[in-house]
Amino acid sequence: MPGSHIPMSIAKNKESDVRFPDRSRAGQLLAEKLSHYANRKDVAVVALPPGGVPVGYEIANALNAPFDILTIRHLHVPENPALIMGAVCADGTHILSYELIRWLNVRAETIDALIATESVESQRLDTLYRGGARHFKVVDKAVILVDDGISTFSAFRMAVTVLRFHRAAQIVIAVPVATAESVLELRATINEVVTCTTSGEFRAISRWYDDFRPVCQESVLDLYERARRSFSKVETPKPNPRIIGRRNRHGGKL
Repeated sequence: MPGSHIPMSIAKNKESDVRFPDRSRAGQLLAEKLSHYANRKDVAVVALPPGGVPVGYEIANALNAPFDILTIRHLHVPENPALIMGAVCADGTHILSYELIRWLNVRAETIDALIATESVESQRLDTLYRGGARHFKVVDKAVILVDDGISTFSAFRMAVTVLRFHRAAQIVIAVPVATAESVLELRATINEVVTCTTSGEFRAISRWYDDFRPVCQESVLDLYERARRSFSKVETPKPNPRIIGRRNRHGGKL
């Protein structure tokens, strides 16, 4: 939990010319580094769509673990879309960067409108990607949270907030590439961070891929359905957004 001492580990390489043919191959390479989680009943893989889905699917397949998708939407500053002041999940759960909001003097009604709009979009995408299926239980499980790289913390922090609310016993972040700085920051609250390569400075994630074309919605749905047919899943109700949302609104930070 945030603020408490947690034994942590990190798998990383020095910056190199490592390149991945595509996201699927990156997932296969990551799976090799996660082999100690294979065939364990207490392990689950959760991917951030769309880019994290091909990566996560390969990891779940290699580890023989159940696979799920967690849809997160960024809250962009209206006057400057390049700035991200928060993130929201399909159930309305959200976190906000209060420091940035105060600095830019973003009005409360603007924030509420963005949360409402992006919650609806996140819910639409979640239904599209997952066909309305319920998320599996992560209580007391080691959850491997996957994306195709780390370019911003907000989506990961939102995902971690949701997983902790559902009482995941352990959270492992697995990405093919990340900056060394981002890995060090994530170590403050995450049990384990696993990468194939790290960079000394931020560069576009696409630099490490030969094929970094956008992942279409059809591909996300296809991989999710293939995973559902391959791995057993246990359903659980979604959380009450008023409960977790209220907690994060007052206490969540980016």
